[in-house]
Amino acid sequence: MELTHTLREAFIARFNAHPTLICSPGRVNLIGEHTDYNEGFVLPAAIDKAIYLAVGPRPDDQLHLVAADLNETFTGSVTALQKTNSWADYLLGVVNEFAQAGLPVGGMNIVFGGTIPIGSGLSSSAALENGVALALDHLYNHDQTDRLHMVKLTQRAENRFVGVQCGIMDQFASMMGRANHVIKLDCRSLEYAYAPLQMEGIRIVLCDSRVKHSLAASEYNTRRAECEAGVRIVRAAYGDAIHSLRDVTMDMLDAQLRDQEPLLYRRCAYVVQENERLLSAVGHLDAGNLEAFGQLMYGSHEGLSHWYEVSCPELDTLVDIARTVPGVLGARMMGGGFGGCTINLVRAEALETFTNTMLEQFRARTGTETLIHTCQVQNGTHLIPTGTV
Repeated sequence: MELTHTLREAFIARFNAHPTLICSPGRVNLIGEHTDYNEGFVLPAAIDKAIYLAVGPRPDDQLHLVAADLNETFTGSVTALQKTNSWADYLLGVVNEFAQAGLPVGGMNIVFGGTIPIGSGLSSSAALENGVALALDHLYNHDQTDRLHMVKLTQRAENRFVGVQCGIMDQFASMMGRANHVIKLDCRSLEYAYAPLQMEGIRIVLCDSRVKHSLAASEYNTRRAECEAGVRIVRAAYGDAIHSLRDVTMDMLDAQLRDQEPLLYRRCAYVVQENERLLSAVGHLDAGNLEAFGQLMYGSHEGLSHWYEVSCPELDTLVDIARTVPGVLGARMMGGGFGGCTINLVRAEALETFTNTMLEQFRARTGTETLIHTCQVQNGTHLIPTGTV
């Protein structure tokens, strides 16, 4: 791949050494949005849009980081990690969590770049964090760290160091993905199962609104706080068996929140209903009924837009246009919201019509361009074998 070759050559030129190459993919989530931090269910998969890293050890405790896409660098020390409020925090946070967990860390040289559109909702941050985790494990722990443990550490890095109270789905899907499979993940127990993705004649297509997440981080944390506030009210009425929205029913919400706390009601009701949609969707996926699955995707978007209020006009427009195109089975916004991509299931024979319609109609309605990406489902974060670049 041209990008990995470019990163390797840049690493050699800068550090006079040959690097280890790592691919860490972004992710899509077929259904189940904003449910992970509420101990619910998600249905993600790793995709062939990824962060690539060229990495190598240093004989000292220094960290030399190069963001090739930005043409920016950072230099620091493993022993004096401090928040920078920049892209470097995604890397530094992982080093910090490894050290806090008592795992071996050391100086590193890293040059990285990617094919994940930044701000698209495909979890470039989780991909980068996982790539750094695999680099630390490979360079200093000889590939001995359990993958699930690394996922927990990278999530913790984003929560504690970066300051985004994300759930575990993004890191989990990026690290644990399997080619041609979707992951059925229980975000409470972290029990998971791989299910073959029967996509013969169907394409996963992403339409990028090209709206950046200016509100995403702050509103993400606000939504999490709203859900937790709703849980506290329900727990006060129904007892300590209520730990999260996973334990809550619509009857409970109707009794405790609908009239008393209408905003919290909408937030919590969306999550409860989204978990129900996902469990139904898994059944449709197992049965190969992608038409029924797609209808639940539309329902998910309605909830995200009107109940959870994390969509935006551009995302709503993309879904509205998709509904009009024959051969589209389902569409919804994906990711944290306030921009990013919609995910669409499109019949292969309709792909050209879909692409042309989305480009023309989105431009006509908004005056801006959408970017369209067709995705393949691939393996999670992994070393790139020597000799394949």
